[in-house]
Amino acid sequence: MERLGSRIKEEFKAEDLVAELFSAHGWKVKRQLDIGPFEIDFLLRKGQLAYVAEVKAFSEGRPDRVIPILSQAIVQAQAYARVRPDARPLAIVYLGAASRSLVKQVQKFVGDFAQGVAVGVMADSGLRHFVGEGLEGLNADPDASRGPAKSAGRVPQLFSDLNQWMLKVLLAPEIPEPLLGAPRGVYRNASELAAAANVSLMSASRFIRQLRHEGYLDAHRLKLVRRADLFRRWQAAVLRHSPNELAMAFVLGGPIEVHLRQLQSRDAGLALFAAADALNLGHVSGVPPHVYASKWARPDQKDWPVLPAAGKPDFILREPSAPQSIFRGMVNRNGVPVCDAIQVWLDVSAHPSRGLEQADLIYRRVLRPIVEDSGR
Repeated sequence: MERLGSRIKEEFKAEDLVAELFSAHGWKVKRQLDIGPFEIDFLLRKGQLAYVAEVKAFSEGRPDRVIPILSQAIVQAQAYARVRPDARPLAIVYLGAASRSLVKQVQKFVGDFAQGVAVGVMADSGLRHFVGEGLEGLNADPDASRGPAKSAGRVPQLFSDLNQWMLKVLLAPEIPEPLLGAPRGVYRNASELAAAANVSLMSASRFIRQLRHEGYLDAHRLKLVRRADLFRRWQAAVLRHSPNELAMAFVLGGPIEVHLRQLQSRDAGLALFAAADALNLGHVSGVPPHVYASKWARPDQKDWPVLPAAGKPDFILREPSAPQSIFRGMVNRNGVPVCDAIQVWLDVSAHPSRGLEQADLIYRRVLRPIVEDSGR
């Protein structure tokens, strides 16, 4: 019975981590669905792509034990896909340990016996290897970077990408709509917050538990307290990252706003001082406009005709360190996507061009009132 209970806990843990991983990469996650005669672990959607997934967990990484478990997951996922023909089968195994050698053997097995089935291997070391359309961005190999191994099972950071987005959702009712693109409501529990923020229930539950553990939630409701300290920590967490930037020039010239309107993308928008100006919170002039874009390093030359700037740049292309929080929170100002006021405050704080002055103005106008009104 103890071994069975441990196995069930492993599978619950694996499913939670799979849900968090896909949610963090922009997938819509539905869990424990009845499809025909089956109860499936996951229905995963992103754009036109959909997968029905079976997840298995095992503590060992021995190929002679993993391959049979993977085979079972593949057979089940294939059965789900026959009942749900709009979705593709995906089999995932979560392991306490996994090696590159195991990954190669899994690849060979799938190539020999399960072509057409997407497969994923995840491990506590942080190793993630997925094979399937649209899944390449989930891969990670901590050993290859020679950095310290990250545990895929560790407690997520308070200011992870999705957690920053959920903080914005909790704060949204107290911030004017033109300054923050987020749903506005009063949430009684993790389920309501997850539905409003469009994240997995497990992500919302863990976020709420962490906020309570660190003393940032009211004892009786989902209301943020100790906000001054929370904002200081949030700002410090963001400033620890040094985002990559590229000086860019348009092939045909013209204002950045015109190009963003033409692009009509939900994954690109004004940032930093240009965003502050668009939100009527501007304080600094003479800085080239910054733009967040999801394809910042590989702009599409058809829809986004830009080149690295040889001289004075038309704009600075900035890598989004928290794309879910950044792009979901954007607002539309005259047809131009613009970062929300909280994001601008976070981003400008460390900028050498009078960033502290700009951040202080946003704090006084937007954040200080909701800090003081919280009573703590």
